[in-house]
Amino acid sequence: MSTARPARKTTRPSRRKGSTQRPAVDLALQGGGSHGAFTWGVLDRLLDDDGLDICGISGTSAGALNGAVMLSGYVKGHAEGGVPQARRQAQQSLRDFWRDISGHGPIFSPLTVESNGMLKPQFNFDQFPAYQWLNMFTRAFSPYEFNPLNLNPLKDVLRRHVDVQALHDGCRGCGIHLFVTATSVRTGQAKVFTDQELSHDALMASAALPFVFQAVTIDGEAYWDGGYTGNPALYPLIYNTEALDILLIKINPLVREDTPTRSMDIIDRLSEITFNTSLIGEMRAIAFVTRLLKEEKLDPGRYKHLHLHMVADDEGLLPYNASSKFNTDATFLQHLHDLGHQAADRWLKAHRQDVGQRSSLDIESAFLSQAIKP
Repeated sequence: MSTARPARKTTRPSRRKGSTQRPAVDLALQGGGSHGAFTWGVLDRLLDDDGLDICGISGTSAGALNGAVMLSGYVKGHAEGGVPQARRQAQQSLRDFWRDISGHGPIFSPLTVESNGMLKPQFNFDQFPAYQWLNMFTRAFSPYEFNPLNLNPLKDVLRRHVDVQALHDGCRGCGIHLFVTATSVRTGQAKVFTDQELSHDALMASAALPFVFQAVTIDGEAYWDGGYTGNPALYPLIYNTEALDILLIKINPLVREDTPTRSMDIIDRLSEITFNTSLIGEMRAIAFVTRLLKEEKLDPGRYKHLHLHMVADDEGLLPYNASSKFNTDATFLQHLHDLGHQAADRWLKAHRQDVGQRSSLDIESAFLSQAIKP
């Protein structure tokens, strides 16, 4: 599905029912392994009383997990004490989830690094011979060969922190849609799970890196990580919610100044490029439609005039390469959370008033500066 397709114009209420102070947005949450803790920090800040209200969430891989955990907590808190309690419970649920992840560090990342200042830069694994060996091992043997029982500790973590029924009730009871993207192995197309389709398996599918985990089969269809076809997918938000504002929480770099020379670094960079391709394509379509709307060449009754925003910290995340995405050390995850919290705070102070009024993200300079512009 392309964002260039006409989207029914809707009138979005500028404030969520029950909240007269906060502007409302859709959230687009990228995947990126342990770097999803940065998104945890962003969400933690947005859920503060002076943050934002949420209409919809589109997430992939770690972004999908963050969205599902947050919505599980939100629905539980909403039932207990309305919107204020929902926001507090969502924050607590995210905190508990990432603490659980760090508590299973030896399982998720056998090479967990202690924060003793011995590593330069800290928290990257690629300098370890053992990590390099494991990297080559997973390229030589598939997860069907080295893990025939399909053991995955993430399954139990999700069962503890994601209430599937709460996800089903999220839209109906709280007005928050959740969209989870996975990639069909058979067709190579994106599959978006939402509403009653949401399940633990759908979340596992969205995070199933093909060199690490076996494909997840749902209703006879095999799925891999959603990052290959949408990281994250924006079109579910455009076509299925009333919001005109989309806030992208970006954790994957678009630009790397150094040319990789080691085979593992080349593969990592190719993965980053692949995972960014679909997002860049959607951003190009949105920029094109927005320009035509401004030039009055499209019917504004058929197309949304979207406001795009982004929270990111490329400089803060720059020291941590792809190998650190497997690091679940508690100190590292808390550091990433703090980076995200600070980035969200800076964005709120600079652009909160733009929500509902205008875009604070220049799509062309951020995503299309190296491309041939229309």
